[in-house]
Amino acid sequence: MADLTITLPDGTSREVPAGTTVGGLAASIGRGLAKAAVIGDVNGVERDLDWELADGDTVAIITAGSERGLYTIRHSTTHVMAQAVLELFPGSTFAIGPPVENGFYYDFELPPGPDGKPATFVPEDLERIEARMREILAEAQPFVRDELTDAKAREVFAGHRYKLEIIDGEADDPTSATASGLVRTYENPPAQPWATPAFAGYPGFVDLCRGPHVPDTKSFLGHFKLMRVAGAYWRGDEHKPMLQRIYGTAWATKAELDEHLHQLEEAAKRDHRKLANELDLLSFPEELGGGLAVWHPKGGIVRKLMEDYSRSRHQAGGYEFVYTPNIANGKLFEASGHLGFYADGMYPPMQMDNGEYYPKPMNCPGHNLIFNARQRSYRELPLRLFELGTVYRYEKSGTLHGLMRIRGFTQDDSHIYCTPEQAHDEIRSLLVFVLSVLRAFGFEDFEASLSTRPAKAETVGTDEGWAEATENLRGALEAEGLAYEVDEGGGAFYGPKIDVKVRDAIGRSWQLSTIQYDFNMAERMGLEYVGADVGRHTQIMMHRALFGSIERFFGVLLEHYAGAFPTWMAPVQARILPVRDDHEPYAAEVAVELAALGIRTDVVEASEKLGNRIRKAKGEKIPYVLVVGDDDVADRTVGVNPRGGEVERGVGLDEFTQRVVDEVDDQAHV
Repeated sequence: MADLTITLPDGTSREVPAGTTVGGLAASIGRGLAKAAVIGDVNGVERDLDWELADGDTVAIITAGSERGLYTIRHSTTHVMAQAVLELFPGSTFAIGPPVENGFYYDFELPPGPDGKPATFVPEDLERIEARMREILAEAQPFVRDELTDAKAREVFAGHRYKLEIIDGEADDPTSATASGLVRTYENPPAQPWATPAFAGYPGFVDLCRGPHVPDTKSFLGHFKLMRVAGAYWRGDEHKPMLQRIYGTAWATKAELDEHLHQLEEAAKRDHRKLANELDLLSFPEELGGGLAVWHPKGGIVRKLMEDYSRSRHQAGGYEFVYTPNIANGKLFEASGHLGFYADGMYPPMQMDNGEYYPKPMNCPGHNLIFNARQRSYRELPLRLFELGTVYRYEKSGTLHGLMRIRGFTQDDSHIYCTPEQAHDEIRSLLVFVLSVLRAFGFEDFEASLSTRPAKAETVGTDEGWAEATENLRGALEAEGLAYEVDEGGGAFYGPKIDVKVRDAIGRSWQLSTIQYDFNMAERMGLEYVGADVGRHTQIMMHRALFGSIERFFGVLLEHYAGAFPTWMAPVQARILPVRDDHEPYAAEVAVELAALGIRTDVVEASEKLGNRIRKAKGEKIPYVLVVGDDDVADRTVGVNPRGGEVERGVGLDEFTQRVVDEVDDQAHV
């Protein structure tokens, strides 16, 4: 048989016998690669290792240590979980089960219980499911690919109504699309066939799936853990059935799994909702409604410090301060394009005397009205408008998560109007500004993503305009030396964007700041400036949120510091504890002196034991606990018990106050 010529990722060619598979190619390259190979990329399409190659194919071997390899491992693990659930809970059916960041999930509908009500999983069920999954792994069941006609697929999945909706095109499945027009499935034939097959013609488990998968259930799988159960509406529609979603995590090695589980333990300790309650910062009252927070005095102090710092930096950076209303006539959002492209994220309108009014989802339309309030000259550009503007976006109840996913929030929102010639330098300046502010709040590890044009039907603007805008952003990222990845199709409807991510104290990545290049909205809303040629021109518009939102940034900070804010941000910077009640007058004097220098203090009277009061102060994560007794009263000193440091006795009051003033000044002016 004639040999095949295969092109490898580095451009070199390799001759292999006809009939060689992806796995066979890996083996011909090296034993180590064959051992690590999970799937292959053949001409840009992911394929199973048993996929037979053709002459002229371009092939890359995807290994377990790569992101794509890990995605496949999680994808295969979710199939094993679904098989275990359907075995252990006869009469159950299943919906979809894609891999997600750090793991996977699958949605199930259990048969009704004895009372006729929908049954739900309990925590003990996860242990049973895990145990059966490990038995399936040990059986090394192969993943067998097949493609069926619609009619045959409906026969196979009879009784599984959610799969039938997918087959009939009534619902999307992120794991089942094929290019052949047929329905692709993967089967796991068991070592011991089920007594009662759940699928027509299949003794084992079968699922709709585009693949690819690991070769069998013993290959690369096993480093997983089922995490929790949650409710999830079918197709995300609250009017459709509530399903039971099992979340799990899966990794290529035990060490990676252990590291992830440890990080989750740390994250649970740092959960901003838990800390906000313990530290009396803010709350989410049920009476207020989902996705809405109230800020308590201590949380209000931190928020004010954040906002004040933001205002001062923007003032120094040449921004103009503006304010816009929280509701607006729907005609404004028609002009901006939001009603056409963003209506699902907006609240329903309120009928008013002259039309429909919407709570604003964005600040940009209002800023455009300010720009357009009078004729503008090129000499005014770049014009930088800034607002701490509260916006309202409809988030489905199942997606709400404390301050991280909320319905009403305040953006530190800027819109920069500039000429096309100014755009590149302005983007670079914005990046420098963004990173310097993030550093002031204690972040040092940055990366970025460059989000490109979504599907044309979901956007406005010309191909040429999108290409120029994207290259402007790319050029600025590269000029600043900021590492970035490309998020294909992740841009806004009006233009591409840069999202800046930070890594927190336990290694998690958070997307915070965004810079969005908009070459469309100004034209849609009739914004123009008079150029040096006395002609009218349409400017470039930059959307920039630095914190992203005050609320979410606060939540990220709270988790990053585990509630122990740096001294300049701490609600109470020093707590003064008199040893006895006769020391209380001196404690009050110390508090007055500290307050006069802007140091936030409080005094806790000697109504309970000193040790108890110290422990409470430590629990509140106060930077400095000052204990004052007889010697301190006589010598005008304080005992300093710093957070995370060694206790000092007899520190001069003037020395201590200067120390704190210098520390706050250094921290807030990074």
